[in-house]
Amino acid sequence: MARGAEPAGERRRCGSVVAYFTSAKFLLYLGHALSTWGDRMWHFAVSVFLVELYGNSLLLTAVYGLVVAGSVLLLGAIIGDWVDKNSRLKVAQTSLVVQNASVILCGIILMIVFLFKTQLLTLYHGWLLTMCYILVITIANIANLASTATAITIQRDWIVVVAGEDRSKLADMNATIRRIDQLTNILAPMAVGQIMTFGSPMIGCGFISGWNLMSMCVEYLLLWKVYQKTPTLALKSAKVEESELKQLNVKKESDVKPTEGVQLIVEKDVTGFEPQQEKEVSCAARIAEPFITFRDGWVAYYNQPVFLAGMGLAFLYMTVLGFDCITTGYAYTQGLSGSVLSLLMGASAVTGIMGTVAFTWLRRKCGLVRTGLISGVAQFACLVLCAISVFMPGSPLDLTVSPFADISARLFESEPLPTIASPEDKPEMVFATGMPILLNGSTTPANSDPEMSPEPVPLISVSLLFAGVIAARVGLWSFDLTVTQLLQENVVESERGIINGVQNSMNYLLDLLHFIMVILAPNPEAFGLLVLISVSFVAMGHIMYFRFAQKSLGRQLFVCCTPDPKAVSDSSPPGNTSTV
Repeated sequence: MARGAEPAGERRRCGSVVAYFTSAKFLLYLGHALSTWGDRMWHFAVSVFLVELYGNSLLLTAVYGLVVAGSVLLLGAIIGDWVDKNSRLKVAQTSLVVQNASVILCGIILMIVFLFKTQLLTLYHGWLLTMCYILVITIANIANLASTATAITIQRDWIVVVAGEDRSKLADMNATIRRIDQLTNILAPMAVGQIMTFGSPMIGCGFISGWNLMSMCVEYLLLWKVYQKTPTLALKSAKVEESELKQLNVKKESDVKPTEGVQLIVEKDVTGFEPQQEKEVSCAARIAEPFITFRDGWVAYYNQPVFLAGMGLAFLYMTVLGFDCITTGYAYTQGLSGSVLSLLMGASAVTGIMGTVAFTWLRRKCGLVRTGLISGVAQFACLVLCAISVFMPGSPLDLTVSPFADISARLFESEPLPTIASPEDKPEMVFATGMPILLNGSTTPANSDPEMSPEPVPLISVSLLFAGVIAARVGLWSFDLTVTQLLQENVVESERGIINGVQNSMNYLLDLLHFIMVILAPNPEAFGLLVLISVSFVAMGHIMYFRFAQKSLGRQLFVCCTPDPKAVSDSSPPGNTSTV
């Protein structure tokens, strides 16, 4: 009897394992992992390729970054509107093919440039090579726009449909997707970096092109399988049920307004489609359509109940307190080696994954809106360490040096600023790690004159800075997941694409502003001011979220424990019908 029960139990376990690995949820994870791995490899490699091609200059990389940010800023709403107006499968497959085909084409062009660079330099006085650079940046930008469309449709729409009405399942899926992002952010650049180091940039181009070709075929198949396993993905109409709205700031004087809003949306969509079939659209209307879509998208974003939450997330992009090229460059000026930085990046990935775990736990215990509030407080508390580091020993902050001195001298004076300070102008400094002096981006031997060298600069400041940045990742990613789920739950299905497109535009706008801030004040003496400005913007972002949470929950905001959203009765007051 017992022997017969054991095989039955094993069969059930094997059946459950097979069911999980063939479920729509797992196939979605697998497709996202493949897509993200290819994205991260390409984003890392294209910057290295552009630096390598342009004689170790950052000019092409800077131009590429500016074009990408500007394109998403201007076209985010239009991309989102295209996602809304077309079927889910068509959008996912089209964006997938365009993205991967663009990367493959870029890889082929770069391989040709690497092979025949000397010949291209002599043809047409180098203009043919310049055209190749422009072509690579343009096609790479198209790949990024297609990647944006893929992210909107999969991470903001497909996941919601696959999760159904189960908010806990949606939270778990969002957290898993973010964990995949964290892991691929570290592992994918390491993998392609090893290939480029032990091979060559041309081999790296070939590998990435081949990877994207195979990945595109597998992802295409996975999307089709998920679409077949989830019949509701085929149902994408203008009609939106009241249960899908989940409005967070319904006014007390009118309980019928959400329903009226749905009726208005349906009527607008139905009456909007009929005339288009009967009469032709004029040329002027077609030209004006993208501008109207851009305007309508931003207006719709402003009118969303989660507008303040989305703005709070966007403000977190206006910061130098992340593991990007700016913070890495500053760390080098403070004497940290590459190996130490790689360990710090690994630690930041670990704390980021901890943030996804904290999000799922806090959401169950305290509710979604309060999770964002707790995460914001945790992030800001950790960033206080970064603000303190500005005034600690070892900080290069010098208020007597104008943060705009370098940029003004290069723009308005005939001679550039000296890159190496003479001993009588500025005393030499020896870093505790033995790194060279870095002044305005140049180096001099740290042990050139031992008699004039003072004591080593302490690493207290930079240690506190990175301790705060790494610890803050827990609150940052938990807050990011909170706002993501708020957008998923509270945006009407017919507007998910355009609203999330505008959200991406806002994120890129603030990210662009932070790069402009660094360009205006690039010297290490001004980095402390950039840190304080960054902490201020993070604080403003969380103040916006606090205002949103206060509007949503009212007096119940500081109630610690609440039941799961499923357990909330329908008799709750209108002002508290949000995810709590």
